[in-house]
Amino acid sequence: MSDHKSCCPPVDKGGCSNTGSCCGSSRTAHKEIVVDFLYIDLSVCDRCKGTGEALSEAIEDVRKILEAAGCSIIVNYVHVQTEEQAEELGFTSSPTIRINGQDIQMDIKETLCESCGDLCGDDIDCRVWVYGGKEYTIPPKPMIVNAILGYIYSSDLVTEINYTTKSVPENLRKFFARGKVK
Repeated sequence: MSDHKSCCPPVDKGGCSNTGSCCGSSRTAHKEIVVDFLYIDLSVCDRCKGTGEALSEAIEDVRKILEAAGCSIIVNYVHVQTEEQAEELGFTSSPTIRINGQDIQMDIKETLCESCGDLCGDDIDCRVWVYGGKEYTIPPKPMIVNAILGYIYSSDLVTEINYTTKSVPENLRKFFARGKVK
């Protein structure tokens, strides 16, 4: 009778907690990644729409890697509609992608967003993503993929999301005050 060796590393090394043979059977994910996509408009804002599309594509591209690494992923689309909601969420720039509560780009840079300005009738700035030394109005898919993969392989995955209440920037206050759309 031969000893069976598990195909998984020990639990304390990030392996599955399944005590039986896990090879060829489904494993319970042991790490959870929560992705929050916060935005102010998906009907008109080109930056929000494009960011949502890039996020969906990036998640689809890494889904098999996540499964192979024993991770599950939850994606939340959060339409921020009021200044109060923005303050509660610590939402300081649109669009925002957070992984386990952490913005994938901590330095916020914004430029004039004509589509949001058209939406509410005023000059509104929206996020610009900086990746590889260049600025983008829509985050490049590799930027999102790298952020997700970074969390897969980091040793301190955070599963609780704690938002720090920050005051809502004047830019978003102006949008919410004037952006009462039909």
